[in-house]
Amino acid sequence: MTNRAIGLIAAVTAAVALLCAAAPAVLLGGIAAACTAAPGTPSGTNAADRWDADQIANAATMVAVGVQRGVPPRGWVIAVATAMQESSLRNLPSGDRDSVGLFQQRPSQGWGTIEQLQDPTYATSKFYERLLTIPDWQTMALTDAAQAVQRSAFPDAYAKWEGEATAMVQQAFAASGATTPGDVEWCLHAGWTQPVRAPIVSGFRTPERPDHDGVDLAAPADTPIRAAATGQVITARCDTDPSGQLCNRRGSPSTPGCGWYVKIRHPNNLVTMYCHMVRAPIVEVGQTVAVGQEIGQVGSSGHSSGDHLHFETQHPGEGPIDPVPYMREHGAPLGQA
Repeated sequence: MTNRAIGLIAAVTAAVALLCAAAPAVLLGGIAAACTAAPGTPSGTNAADRWDADQIANAATMVAVGVQRGVPPRGWVIAVATAMQESSLRNLPSGDRDSVGLFQQRPSQGWGTIEQLQDPTYATSKFYERLLTIPDWQTMALTDAAQAVQRSAFPDAYAKWEGEATAMVQQAFAASGATTPGDVEWCLHAGWTQPVRAPIVSGFRTPERPDHDGVDLAAPADTPIRAAATGQVITARCDTDPSGQLCNRRGSPSTPGCGWYVKIRHPNNLVTMYCHMVRAPIVEVGQTVAVGQEIGQVGSSGHSSGDHLHFETQHPGEGPIDPVPYMREHGAPLGQA
């Protein structure tokens, strides 16, 4: 690793330690209630296995600027993931049309001059400046927050970098021999988001369906389903049929089970469940997923009469609880298209 990378990482570590001690409310960005436990290190490869010293140094710059500006840790991950997609963490001299720099920002769109945008500190500051104007950006899926800033022609492309960006931010601390403070580690993932943005078409344990332990969200087939919060995948399979054959066809009211589904256990021991996926989940048992990370796609497998997501919240010792008030209390109200 270059001296530049080591120096930046050390500076980031010291800055975060100072910020944790002096201004925890700023660091947590208004979500302190959710930042009370660390879920453990996210899945993903070691940054040095994929990224070289200059790329790691550019990511460390983004974290350092975030600390200096009081941006919550979730913002650091969004910035690093965005630059991974836009420039592969390279300070590029050119790009599409007049795009330049880490974020491929365009002088013609008011981001700054070419010279300014090729300064990683300036470019990162401009990214955060716009991110902080986006309402509820901390509880958005990463790809939605990044797109609100960047307005890319490929709005879903940012999502695939979330795991690596999270690992990169954490490893920036570890590379200098420091450990990530527990509250920072948790806040990298803190917050809740809607698993899909769609209207509720069937509620929790209604008089018509007293055994309906979740809510049905009427999203179209192939709509990405996102983890409502950070946690560990504890189930990812075809319900009632380990071979998966029963789920590899469209379900019906006479088909048994939840179809392709996922369960995630969260740091507060709450479990969320996502049913009727169109195909096998894209996550595996034991994997740690970040809030907003795609885990599968909407479908109609299992006991289902049409494309939708069946979403449940379950609490140990209590069983299923109504997800509508729970998600509303956590800043991610369901049923909003």
